[in-house]
Parts: sequence; C-alpha cells; structure tokens
Amino acid sequence: MAAEASMSVITSEVEIKGSIKSAGSVQLDGKLEGDLTCEGDAVLGKTASLKGTIVANSVTIEGTVNGSITAKDKIAMKATANIHGDIKSKRLSVEDGVTFIGKSDVNPAGSSGAARADSDLGDTKPSFLGKSKSFGA
Repeated sequence: MAAEASMSVITSEVEIKGSIKSAGSVQLDGKLEGDLTCEGDAVLGKTASLKGTIVANSVTIEGTVNGSITAKDKIAMKATANIHGDIKSKRLSVEDGVTFIGKSDVNPAGSSGAARADSDLGDTKPSFLGKSKSFGA
C-alpha cells in the first residue's frame, strides 16, 4: 500500500470541527476548526479556512490559517494566503501579496540545537509582521 502517494481531498462544501490525521497528504479547500496532522504534504486552497495547528512534511497555503504551522521541509505561502500564527520549517517561500502576522523560525540545518541557540541569544528570533502587499495612498 503506497500511503505516501495518497491524497485526501476535503472540498469547499465541507466544514469539519475536530482534528484530522492522515498517513498521506491532504488537500483542504473547505473549513476546518481543529488540527491538521499528516505525514505527507498539506495543501490549503484559496477557499480553505483553518483554525488550529498544521503539522506536515510540506505545507502550501493559498487560503486562511489562524494557528501555528510546522513543516519538516518547506512552507510555501502563495499570493492569496492570509496567515495569523507562528511558523517553523527548514525552508520558506513567500509570494508577493501574502498577509503573515506571526513569528518565523526557518532553519535549513534542521531543529537540532536551535532551542539552545535561541535561549543564548535572547529575543532575537527572526520574525516578520505585516503585509507584503501595498494598498496605495
């Protein structure tokens, strides 16, 4: 059974209150109030809305997330993404137009030793607060 190749799709007509756990990948186009945990990738489409945490191998966001995101590999924020919460991953890509309010912890070397280094540096974690889109004068 090739669980890593499977993709579960939650369409825009679906609203879920509760947590989702998957051994494969998940594409969310609907609404989720709860946590999303998957061993594969998580893809949140333009109509997706999530209130909770996301833990996955890689995460691609086009919709709205209110909560923290942890990816083992990469977080990709597309132009329509609206994220309110902290993120942590090895790699990060952010397109023009993204709204991101939170702290970011992007460490290509992985997380080993990162907690000790952060405590030695005080409050110097990299962070981004604001919008990457201009709204004119």
